[in-house]
Amino acid sequence: MRSAVVVGGGIGGLAAARGLLLAGWDVEVRERLADDATGDGSASRLGGGISLWPNALRALDVLGLGDAVRDEGLVQAAGGIRDRRGRWIVRTDQRRMIERHGDGITVLPRARLLAILRDALPSAAVLTSAPVVRPGVIDADLVVGADGIGSTVRRLVAPRSRPRATGTVAWRLAAHVPDPPTEGGETWGDGCYAGVAPLRDGRVNLWAVVRADEPAARDLDALRRRFADLHPPIPELLDAADPASAHVAGLSWLPPLATFVRGRHVLAGDAAHAMTPNLGQGGCLALEDAAVLSRCVDAGADDLARYDRLRRPRTARLTRRARLAGLVAGLSGTIPTTGRDALGRLVPTALALRGLDGVLGWTPPAGPPLGRRSEGGTD
Repeated sequence: MRSAVVVGGGIGGLAAARGLLLAGWDVEVRERLADDATGDGSASRLGGGISLWPNALRALDVLGLGDAVRDEGLVQAAGGIRDRRGRWIVRTDQRRMIERHGDGITVLPRARLLAILRDALPSAAVLTSAPVVRPGVIDADLVVGADGIGSTVRRLVAPRSRPRATGTVAWRLAAHVPDPPTEGGETWGDGCYAGVAPLRDGRVNLWAVVRADEPAARDLDALRRRFADLHPPIPELLDAADPASAHVAGLSWLPPLATFVRGRHVLAGDAAHAMTPNLGQGGCLALEDAAVLSRCVDAGADDLARYDRLRRPRTARLTRRARLAGLVAGLSGTIPTTGRDALGRLVPTALALRGLDGVLGWTPPAGPPLGRRSEGGTD
């Protein structure tokens, strides 16, 4: 049996391990942190919620886990982008999205997604407190670097690559309120933006992005003041947010790499294509990576070139698109933000949804059906 070591026990690493297991590999996951990916963990480890778009659910179907995630998640009633007063700039019609792509935007706690992925592996497959310092000496037929934006494995595959800071900081929080919203979405302000996503358990997942040089980048009370003039329920949710749930991190992205593969080493998830969160596709693309890798190595590890060929163009395109979206969302000044919001409203809802086809219309490479669907196609 061919052997693989997956470096990193987050979403991308656990999903890659699941795909390799289904492809007939003996798999070991090495996670540097002491608390495993499904344990209680800290807020900074597990985060709040995660939004899974139709392409991610399609990838999970390949891994045989799509229905388990659908059962845990909440399909958003509506979504899109609003201005600071609450007026829609672009609205996402979930009914049409489901008709067009088979699923809507499904939100669930990140910890539950990690638990589903972890429970789909043998209990002894995940080693915690097992950092990898020298991936080149790992004794395995395949080494998958799924160890995040600061990847150790990437130093072997693409040694000249360096993440780039955006100069912004993202807060992620969770709130309990008596009457949680049923609709999710993002709101663009002046030099900042924030978003909400309700969860099935009654909590609301929140995120807020500000410039790194602002007091709001470091202090929750300052963050609440920064967003106090936005439309309801954002100020109310921030006031109700549990400080213990806060995860605060500077946003960075990884310029597209020249390759994801070197010898028996292959990159996946943020190690390969870390992007800003503005398309909601970071975790989704990591799940795609896992599905594609499982199909590419099903006939042997020498097909890693196919994985590289399928994944790099798509992830490079979406990485650049996410970066541009972040710059637009973070515009400051009355004239730039007024113009941005006005131009956004000129796009009809149906056209905006069709504009997402390049993101959401992804289908996995042809192979044996392992989940709910058996759709073919290519990246």
